[in-house]
Amino acid sequence: MTPPRSTPSATAPEAPSLVGQRYEVAVGPVAHGGHCVARHEGRVLFVRHALPGELVVAEVTDGTEASRFLRADAVEVLRPSKDRVEPPCPFSGPGKCGGCDWQHAAPGAQRKLKVQVLTEQLRQLAKLDPAEAGWDGSVEPVGGKLPAGTVPRWRTRVQYAVDPDTGEAGLRRHRSHAVQPVDGCLIAAPGVAELGVESRDWDGMATVEAVASSGSSDRQVILTPRGDRRLPIVELDRPVSVMRIDGHGGLHKVHGRSFVRERAAGRTWRVSDGGFWQIHPEAPDLLVSAVLEGLDPQEGENALDLYCGVGLFAGALADRLGETGAVLGIESSKQSVADARHNLADLIGDGRVRIECDKVERLLPRTGITETDLVVLDPPRAGAGRETVRHLAGLSPRRIAYVACDPAALARDLAFFADAGYRPVSLRAFDLFPMTQHFECVAILEPVSG
Repeated sequence: MTPPRSTPSATAPEAPSLVGQRYEVAVGPVAHGGHCVARHEGRVLFVRHALPGELVVAEVTDGTEASRFLRADAVEVLRPSKDRVEPPCPFSGPGKCGGCDWQHAAPGAQRKLKVQVLTEQLRQLAKLDPAEAGWDGSVEPVGGKLPAGTVPRWRTRVQYAVDPDTGEAGLRRHRSHAVQPVDGCLIAAPGVAELGVESRDWDGMATVEAVASSGSSDRQVILTPRGDRRLPIVELDRPVSVMRIDGHGGLHKVHGRSFVRERAAGRTWRVSDGGFWQIHPEAPDLLVSAVLEGLDPQEGENALDLYCGVGLFAGALADRLGETGAVLGIESSKQSVADARHNLADLIGDGRVRIECDKVERLLPRTGITETDLVVLDPPRAGAGRETVRHLAGLSPRRIAYVACDPAALARDLAFFADAGYRPVSLRAFDLFPMTQHFECVAILEPVSG
């Protein structure tokens, strides 16, 4: 089950609020979004900080007497699940940091919850069971086994919010602009933690984003001032480049490089101005490997890399397709396109790769391409959509690799692919975001016949 996008309070703003009311509820299944489903007197509650099978006291955090559903936190656990653990992070819990969803669940239990979410999304939206999706029913752990009670430090990019009254850096509370001050984030990668952002005064700043390359020693902070406030002198515990976001969302270099250097798939990648790069250190190589294994590129084939970012999949594909193969990458971010062209200059120079800047749904029909052998697409959280899926199917690729960060969007697009004559032959899910509700999937699709 997924809660509607609209908030309960927006349903009937004149109705009496139920925020603060407490109900004893039996917790049901996990739902997409980092919470579990419970019911009280016929009304659905989406409860955070709970686990399936528990008996809890749920305190309403959002909703009115007229709301179709309520949001709530489990503030007291009367009958705990065997999968419940003490949250390793002192800032995790009701009313605290909203960054992690499952600190209170054992690592194996977190993956089981994600399995249940993906299973339900596939069933509801794509009408597929795991076997029909080519999925073994697991969410694969990433990284080595850690000692009990420790947390994987995977997040190479952390955006801190700044308390306007104190200048302290912290993290947002769940569904709130309120700032939870922290003295450290347990899932922050060592390169982020070593900067010491949390111990500095950021008066006048709205946000401070810390970026730590996992493929080099590059470190970067991206500052967003409040109004016309001047930037502070940035003195952190390690050398950093500094960027500034203006009132129109534009990025400007203040000090040092405007990019960080990453390393994956045998290449060094320039990622500029806070552009997209997978935030788990192992994700780029892992996803490239899964995509290439699924597509099995052959020398001389043609391929499309849609939503190509800085060119990661395009470069990996071109290396496998050889001198007679070709890859077209499409990306809407001008800076990412500039980075991709820089990163793949050798392949562009010999005609094996071309990178174009536009929205996929707008440019793809105008390319004049009538067929292709392979497609890889890594769309944003909303997915690719019916029209893009239909157009891709019309190009008759022998295989499609779909990289998805949202299981609901993946399932919706798999339904569109089914309508267009394509079915998944394999599906893998990776736990690239431990402690959170998120995970990454790679689906490989083929034509239903032929």
